[in-house]
Amino acid sequence: MRDRILDAVERMLVAGGADAVRLDAVAAEAGVSKGGLLHHFGSKRALIEGVLGRLVDRFEAVLPPPGSPPGAFTRAWLEATIPVDDVPARDRFDQVSVALLAGMSGGPEVLGALRRCYELWQRRIADDGLDPATTTLVRLAVDGWWLARLLDLAPPRDDLHREVRARLSELIPGGD
Repeated sequence: MRDRILDAVERMLVAGGADAVRLDAVAAEAGVSKGGLLHHFGSKRALIEGVLGRLVDRFEAVLPPPGSPPGAFTRAWLEATIPVDDVPARDRFDQVSVALLAGMSGGPEVLGALRRCYELWQRRIADDGLDPATTTLVRLAVDGWWLARLLDLAPPRDDLHREVRARLSELIPGGD
C-alpha cells in the first residue's frame, strides 16, 4: 500500500505540483481510505519526504559504490539522469522532475534532506578519480539541464539534446 500511495503522490506532483498533493486527493488517487493513508503518512510533508526518500534510494541503487574505477560515479550520474534521446520532461517516469518538485515544495526540512544528499554526492563526484572541476562541471550541467526540463526553459531538443549529452559524456574519460 505504501508504494501505491507514493506512486499516486508522484503522479500528482508531476501533474499539478505540491498544491495538488492533499490528503483526501492522495487517498482517492491511490484508491485507499484516508485512514489507510494516515496509517503510513501522517501529513503532506511526510508524503513528500516519502517520495523524495524513495527516489533517492532508487538513484543510489544505480550509482556505483566507492572504490569504483575513475569516472564511474560521474558517468553513472549522467546516465541515470539525462536520457540518450529527448523525452518529454513531464513524462511520469521523469524521476528528476519529481525529485526536484518534492525537494522544492516540501519545506525547509525536505529541502535540507535533499541538500544533505547533494553534499554526499558532490564529495563522491569530486573524489571520482578524475579532475574534480570537470566532474563537478558535469554534475552542474546535468543539474541545470534538469531545471531547464522541469520548468521548460528552452531545454535542448532532438539532435541538440543528443549532441549536448554526447559532449558531456566526452568530458568523462574511459566511457563512450
